[in-house]
Amino acid sequence: MTNRHQDHDHRGAAGSAVTDEALQRPPAEVRYAAELAALRADDADPRPPGWQLSLRAARRFITGDPETGIGRKFVGDTALVERALVTLATNRGLMLVGEPGTAKSLLSELIAAAVSGDSTLVVQGGAATTEDQIKYSWNYALLVSEGPSTRSLVPAPMLRGMRDGLLVRFEEITRCPLEVQDSLLSLLSERVVAIPELAGAEGMAFARQGFNVIATANTRDRGVNEMSAALKRRFTFETVFPIADLDTELALVETEAKALLARSGVPVAPDRDVLEVLVTTFRELRSGVGHDGAGLDRLSAVMSTAEAVSVAHAVGVRGWFLRGEAGSAADVVTCLAGTAAKDNPEDLARLRRYLEQRVARRSGAGWRELHQARHLLAH
Repeated sequence: MTNRHQDHDHRGAAGSAVTDEALQRPPAEVRYAAELAALRADDADPRPPGWQLSLRAARRFITGDPETGIGRKFVGDTALVERALVTLATNRGLMLVGEPGTAKSLLSELIAAAVSGDSTLVVQGGAATTEDQIKYSWNYALLVSEGPSTRSLVPAPMLRGMRDGLLVRFEEITRCPLEVQDSLLSLLSERVVAIPELAGAEGMAFARQGFNVIATANTRDRGVNEMSAALKRRFTFETVFPIADLDTELALVETEAKALLARSGVPVAPDRDVLEVLVTTFRELRSGVGHDGAGLDRLSAVMSTAEAVSVAHAVGVRGWFLRGEAGSAADVVTCLAGTAAKDNPEDLARLRRYLEQRVARRSGAGWRELHQARHLLAH
């Protein structure tokens, strides 16, 4: 369920109002503002300190509640959502791990929107991430003219989350250098940020009720910057698995692709048969098992649900803006080439063999069109 809220706007650089419809991807608390407001109004259950919703209301927001018109936003294990919420109601951080594209970031965003009403306190992990980007930095013009002060202090997401009692999201934490990761140790254990440049009480920022950390890490990065044992002890680990059921994954890809196409100015919905061919292809290349149970060459590239949504979006954009239609199975071949060629040149050869040998055995107009368009991989 997607809501449009004309009264909520953001200000651009020139000061003019920018409506939600102009945003490429509004945060969850904006997209689902009406649902969050309704849940808060009807929520009579006890809430953990600093939370905007009770655990049961937060669970309904994430997993859906048809009786009250709350749409399902995370297609996954409800028990996983419950365990994640319980963890965040304690003083332990939450670590979501899993294959790329299994909606770890989406789940962390939805949880932050439900618990704090703000999912935008995000640290994006990477090789260039520094401790300043996690805790705080300085406005150097003010620092030179006035010296260290609260005016010259520029709080980063972690300091803002602690001061305001909000959840902070740390994406792809294992991509950060070990010394950067370990800067979280005192934050998660002592619940305080020391600012030695400031004197007196202003030099210690203590966490308010509601503060906690949701981190994500994908299993393909394991071993790159392995977390220290001390940091692991401060998190509860939960694994997010790929969607097991074809119909569930197909429905999710269709819903997400429709939303993305609408934002891209494409007024036609994706063709259901084309989407079924696309999602089935992704599942077979991801698992290494064909529809007949026989093994096939798996691609080393990420063939996740999120990647399937991206390809479905590209297929719809290509079909509409080039030919004025919804997109075809031939467009799937063209768009798949970019997905398969990301990491390993051999993946393109594996995809070509799949189209030539496996798809040729499938019945249906969509599969025939997919097979006939296999030559497009050469371009």
